[in-house]
Amino acid sequence: MEVAAFYRFVDLDDLEALRFSLHARAADLGLKGTVLLAAEGVNGGLCGGRAQLDAWLDELRLDERFRGLPVSYSSAALGNPVFARLKVRVQPEIVSFGQPNCHPADRAGTPVDGVDWNALLDDPEVVVVDVRNRYEIAIGAFPDSLDPGTSAFREFPSFVRRALDPARDRSVALYCTGGIRCEKASAHLLNQGFENVHQLNGGILGYLANAPDSENRWQGECFVFDQRVSVDRQFRQGRHRLCPACGQPLGLGDARLAQCGQGTACPVCCD
Repeated sequence: MEVAAFYRFVDLDDLEALRFSLHARAADLGLKGTVLLAAEGVNGGLCGGRAQLDAWLDELRLDERFRGLPVSYSSAALGNPVFARLKVRVQPEIVSFGQPNCHPADRAGTPVDGVDWNALLDDPEVVVVDVRNRYEIAIGAFPDSLDPGTSAFREFPSFVRRALDPARDRSVALYCTGGIRCEKASAHLLNQGFENVHQLNGGILGYLANAPDSENRWQGECFVFDQRVSVDRQFRQGRHRLCPACGQPLGLGDARLAQCGQGTACPVCCD
C-alpha cells in the first residue's frame, strides 16, 4: 500500500466538473483519501496500489494545468488503511490561510532541494522557520529552526508581524510537511516586503524521500495527516499515535494513558 501526496497552485474555474471526474476515476481505481479543489489549485493525498495511483495521476497530468505535477510517495504499514474513505471536495482554499491577496501561483519563494537546503540550515544569516503547528513540531523538526507557536496555519501572519522584520531578516527559509503551507507562507512574506525568501521544495516529505542518511538533518518523526500519524527519517510509518481525547501525537514513551473523569486522556491533557 502506498500514499501519494501532491499539490499545485494554479488557477481553476471548472471546479464542480473537475471534482466529479476526479472522484469518479479514483473510485473506479479503488483509491481512498482526500483531494481538495479551489480556485487557487489542488491539494491531495491518496492511498492505494502503486499502479492505480499512477494511472489516476497520469490521467490528471493530461490536463495542461497539471502537467509535470510532482508527487511524493510513501508507504504504510501492512494493514493500515491510511484513509477511511474517498473525498473530493471544493473549498474556498486548498489550505486555509485567510489572506485573500496571497496568490502563490503568481509569486512565491524560491524552491530549494535537499543539498541546498542543508546549506541554508548551516548559514547563520538565514532565519529558518517551521511553518507547521506546535503539535507537529513537538515530534520532529530541523535543528535550530524557529517555532512560530501556532495552533492553526491562519495564525502564521500574526507570527510574522510579531517576530519577523524584512529590514532585519534579510534571508528567510521556510519548511512544512509537503510544501503547500510554506509556498503560501512564502508568497505572504514577499507581499510583506521580504525579498530573499526560500522554501523547501516538496516539504519534509520530499526531503526524507531523497536525502541520503549521511546528509539527512531531520530530527525525530514527521506528523502526517492520515492514520499513519507520523513517518520516520527513513520515510516509513512512524511510532506515534493520537490521544483519543485531545488528538495530540504521542510517542511510545509518552502514551501512558490515564483516566480523567469519564474519559481517557494522555499526560498532555489529563489535568
